[in-house]
Amino acid sequence: MQSYLTNPNSFHLACIMDGNGRWAARRGRPRTDGHRAGVEAVRRVVEAAPGLGVSTLTLYAFSADNWKRPQTEVTALMALFRWALRREIVRLKRAGVRLSVIGRRDRLPEALRSAIARGEWETRHGTRLHLRIAVDYSARDALVEAARRCQASGETLSPDTGARDAFARHLAAAIHPHALPGTPLFEAGVLDVALVVRTAGEQRLSDFLLWECAYAEFAFLDRCWPEMDADALTAVLADFRSRTRKFGALAA
Repeated sequence: MQSYLTNPNSFHLACIMDGNGRWAARRGRPRTDGHRAGVEAVRRVVEAAPGLGVSTLTLYAFSADNWKRPQTEVTALMALFRWALRREIVRLKRAGVRLSVIGRRDRLPEALRSAIARGEWETRHGTRLHLRIAVDYSARDALVEAARRCQASGETLSPDTGARDAFARHLAAAIHPHALPGTPLFEAGVLDVALVVRTAGEQRLSDFLLWECAYAEFAFLDRCWPEMDADALTAVLADFRSRTRKFGALAA
């Protein structure tokens, strides 16, 4: 399996972008202002990531459980996603960033689905960074769907016959059901996560990339997501690279 475990030049960073609402509340502003500020933080992180050695960046934007939020906030978020996509497509394309959106799409507004499809098509040739945005995403649901696909294929998985790689391929297809033809899903789509960053002081995965994070390191930051920038990302990656990673073996 192509992964950070075997290829240190392929570095997968995953971010749980928490604290937009709290950032706004501390300033006496509406939560929607916090989400807009979060979009600007996404731009800063995406611009800085390739220069810091990140080849794949997955951002947790909207979980399957976030539909439980007030309808007014959900509607505002969907409109913001669409606005951000339409605004950033040209910038991403020029920067060599390939965009993928993972998660369900059937519950998203049609206008947003169209914006996603256009963004993925326009940036399909990007090689400098693979940017994955998780929208209406659940890792548990993705695992269930991968198991369903595996069963439907008639494939028998055995620990002695590369079962992990085989299952990972089904998982890649499960989380990229709308992938463009020829897209390298397995190598770039289900790349083992090296580091998970979660902001706003929370310390949990929240149903995010459960399979991919099997050997991930974690960094929990007190700052809210709108406060993330290149300096903060540089610091957290420097700390990560100072750690000793053994993957179950003994340290060299």
